[in-house]
Amino acid sequence: MQQSFADEQSDAVGFIDGAKFTVKTRNMYMNRDNRASNATRSYGEEWAQGFVGVLESGFTQGTVGFGVDLLGMYGMKLDTGGGRYGGGTSLLEYDSQGAKDDYSKGGGVFKMRISNTVLKYGTQTNAVPVAYTSDSRLLPETVEGLTLVSKEIKNLRLDAGHLTGLNLKNQTSHDSGRMTSVDYTGGVYKFTDRLSSSLYYAKTDEYFRKYYVNTNYKLPLASAQSLEFDFNAYDTKSIGEARSGDLDNRIWSLQATYNLGAHSFSLGYQKVSGKGDYVYGPDGNANYWFGNSIQYSDFDYEDEKSLQARYDLNMAPFGVPGLSFMTRYVKGYDFKNGSGVDIDGKAWERDVEARYVVQSGPAKNLSFKVRQASYRSSERGGQLDEVRVITEYPINIF
Repeated sequence: MQQSFADEQSDAVGFIDGAKFTVKTRNMYMNRDNRASNATRSYGEEWAQGFVGVLESGFTQGTVGFGVDLLGMYGMKLDTGGGRYGGGTSLLEYDSQGAKDDYSKGGGVFKMRISNTVLKYGTQTNAVPVAYTSDSRLLPETVEGLTLVSKEIKNLRLDAGHLTGLNLKNQTSHDSGRMTSVDYTGGVYKFTDRLSSSLYYAKTDEYFRKYYVNTNYKLPLASAQSLEFDFNAYDTKSIGEARSGDLDNRIWSLQATYNLGAHSFSLGYQKVSGKGDYVYGPDGNANYWFGNSIQYSDFDYEDEKSLQARYDLNMAPFGVPGLSFMTRYVKGYDFKNGSGVDIDGKAWERDVEARYVVQSGPAKNLSFKVRQASYRSSERGGQLDEVRVITEYPINIF
């Protein structure tokens, strides 16, 4: 292996001169209609505006660089409307009086850099497949603790961390996710421009330990054509007090995508085996890097098998850059009832999405997204329809 050619710390311009301040605005409307006859919460509808501000200092100059990052988030209720019940979408924070008019949270990070290795301590978002913070609603989850990212070797990224708190996306109380502690390590290696692979390990104290592996390969074909394969797998086993139940399961998925100019056609298969459903939560609510984790369902019940067909269309070759469409259908079958009893469970989900990103001008990078999902299962998960309308605008202050 070769060492990385660039030394990021040697290029440090200073604590103030290297500072950046960005604000991402997100306007989100969501409704969820649970049509199951036994549903305790049949309909939820919320509309809210969120702001996420990140102030990142530069690193001080020298062999070891030091810096500070500040994170501030604010969510504001726009409507839960006309007697309609607002809960069930996780956009807003609730108390005994109902949806709050607004809520806010934030934190800070102390950071240190040596060469191409960065150590951070404090409140932060995280993006590794065994400790990934969710950003699927108005404001993102955050974790508290220590993280390390090292890129000393060319084409190799190494990650490690010790996390002690999880702050949920729509709650402001400290450690609202009730994380015990999560220790993880792993990395990603890019063998060639076409082939990469990753391996991670994590232990969530008193819950479970997990292994994760991924391999991605892209094969160029004729002009404007390619074939891509993506394999993901988790192995989970309960430890300690086993607070998520007695788990000893594996879940894996393999997805193949054929790209033909503006069109992409995908087929995927996913399988759960062993004891228990795939479980996440105390280690972050986005820890599901497998192919059939889609808008509503993850198709991760005990013994579940699932098949996916997907189509994507990029309108740029047709004269509308920034506009894209996606639709997919997933069929799940053979899953158990949550108590280990074989009920030959069946489910399906259909998703449709349209997205537009402004390409130039004062509103460059302003994006609009409409997502609709329908899920049906008579055994588990409900029978529901949901709609999400999301507008985002990232602003670089300096």
